[in-house]
Formats: sequence, C-alpha cells, structure tokens
Amino acid sequence: MGLCSSKCWRLFRAQQSNRKRGEGMMKRPRDHLGEPMLPSKRKARVNEELIQKARKRERSHSCSSPLLLCLTRHSEFSWYEEDLWIEVAKCLDGKDLIRLAVTNRWFYRLIMEDSIWKYACLRDLQVLSPHHVSFKWFQLYASAFDGSHAYCFRQKEKHIDWMRIGAFFIETPSAVLTEKLALPSKLMELEEDQNRAIQLSGTCILTDIRTGIWIADLQLVRCPVCNLNTCEGTMQILDVRHLELFLEESFQNGSWQFEDIGSHRIEKQSNSASGGVFDYKHIHSPCTAGLLNTSGWFADPGDWQPRARISTHAVAVNTNLQPNDGLHVRFQAMRSKGSDGKVVSIRISQQLI
Repeated sequence: MGLCSSKCWRLFRAQQSNRKRGEGMMKRPRDHLGEPMLPSKRKARVNEELIQKARKRERSHSCSSPLLLCLTRHSEFSWYEEDLWIEVAKCLDGKDLIRLAVTNRWFYRLIMEDSIWKYACLRDLQVLSPHHVSFKWFQLYASAFDGSHAYCFRQKEKHIDWMRIGAFFIETPSAVLTEKLALPSKLMELEEDQNRAIQLSGTCILTDIRTGIWIADLQLVRCPVCNLNTCEGTMQILDVRHLELFLEESFQNGSWQFEDIGSHRIEKQSNSASGGVFDYKHIHSPCTAGLLNTSGWFADPGDWQPRARISTHAVAVNTNLQPNDGLHVRFQAMRSKGSDGKVVSIRISQQLI
C-alpha cells in the first residue's frame, strides 16, 4: 500500500511538471511563422518597435525644436519683444544702436524709431526736451556727435584746435552776451544800441534767438588778418549754435553768414580771456550763479589751459593769458534768412593785440 502510494505520488508530480512546461511553451511569444521566439529574437523585435515609434515622433515634430516647444507651451517667450528691446536700447550709445540696427530688418525697424534716438540725444546732451524740432532725432544725434564743428564747413585753413563744452537750453528768445563774467547790476538799463553797450560794458542783450537746444564749442583759430601759416597770432572763440544748424541747407551752401554785433578793444594788460552766453530768463537762477562765481572753476595763475563751465541755461569759458598788450573782442551772430530771421549761431572771439 505504501509502496504503491509512493509510485503514484511520483507519477503525479511528473505529470504536473510536464503540464507546467507545456503551458509555458504556449505562452512564449511566436514569430510571424508561429514558431516560438527565442530570447534574442524577442529583444530584436522590441528594439525595432522602439525605432519605428521614434521615427514617427520625429516626423510629427521635424520642424520644431524641443527647447522652443517647451518655451512656447510654458512661458510663451518671444525673442522679438519690442518693449524689452526698447528698454535695452535706452542703455546703448549711438554706435551700439547702429550695430544693433544692422543685425536684421526687425531690429532696424525698431531702432530707427524716432523716440529711441530722441531719448539717446537728450540723455547724452543732458538737456531739456524742446517742444518742436524740424528734423528727425537720428539726424540731430548724428550732427551733434559725429565730431563736426563749424570750421568743418568753411575756413578750414584757419582752424587749429577745438573742444566740445556741452549743450544747454535757451528757453526765451533773448540772451545775455558778455566778455566779462561780472554782469552789470542793471541789465535792463543797457543801451539799446548793442555795439555801444558792448563798448561801454562788454555786455549786450541779443533778441530774436531761436529757442531750443544749443551746442557750445571752444575754437582756437589762426590770426584772421594775415594768411601766413608762420604767424603765431591766435584767436579764441566761444562758438555756440542751435542744434539744427548743421542740417540746414542754407547753412551748408553758405547762404547764412555771420554778421558783426559789436566789438570792444581793451588796450591794457589782460589777465584772462572770458566769455559767456546766458538765457535772459534764467540769468538770476542758482544754476547760472554757479557760472558767475568764477572762484570755483577758474584755473590757477600760470595754468594756461582753457576752462569752461556749462549749466542748464548758460555757458561760460575762461583762459589765463601770458603778458600782453590787450585784447580785441568781437561779437557776431548768424541769422536765418526769410520770414524766420532768428539767430541760430553766436560767436564771441578774443584776440591778443
């Protein structure tokens, strides 16, 4: 009984084992012919399916970058955001603005917006904004910062050197011109005859001035009397002009010329050559007072380098002189022709006698 039972048990276990192996064979993956697939074939099939899926995804997104898709879906970022680049442009000078403008057409259209060049011009000149200008701000910026000055257009042979002082704003059509930085106590009592006022006090009031932004330069030129290059005579000129002057066609072709306002001859030793142009309305303002307080910016005796000071509504210069016999001071103004007839440039020149 016991032996029979043991044999039956072994037979039962063998049958169960064979059945399990048979079920395993039925569950094993088969190829296209229905034969059981070996492990190596199964791995190759899986790899082939993965490759096909990858190719389908590549075809569906072949024109899109994964980074750009991510940015578009989540942040909606645009590289060509006008407000962003306008703020960037406010931090650039003229040369960098031009470099950015030539990058492509989109940047050219953006950078050539007049508002950007207006901001750059007023920022770099450090002046107030005028109510109206007759030219594009890009042109005005170029004329102010391209290195040109009045003697680039005429009398080049007389020019020796120059320096840019800065820019100021003339708000009213009247200005005080002086070859002394000590103004008369009663400006209103100055002679209406400008030439006589200059001879008596070295100061006059000039009217009918074009308001707006004015540029101030200090020029050093050769003696205007002779044409000899060996002549050591020089003349210092405080040269101020309206910002738009160099863009005027009538100035460029020589139609507008300087006219004498008056002259003053000092026939004694002069320690310095000074000059100033002041907006009449702001003659007593605190910013103008800083220019008239010469002790704060005049050079020390023996220092022959010219000194200049500019404020919101005025400009002044001073140069110490070596021993001399006196000075010849000349006041000139350039007026636009036609119905306007406004003063667009002023010169105060000083030459050693």
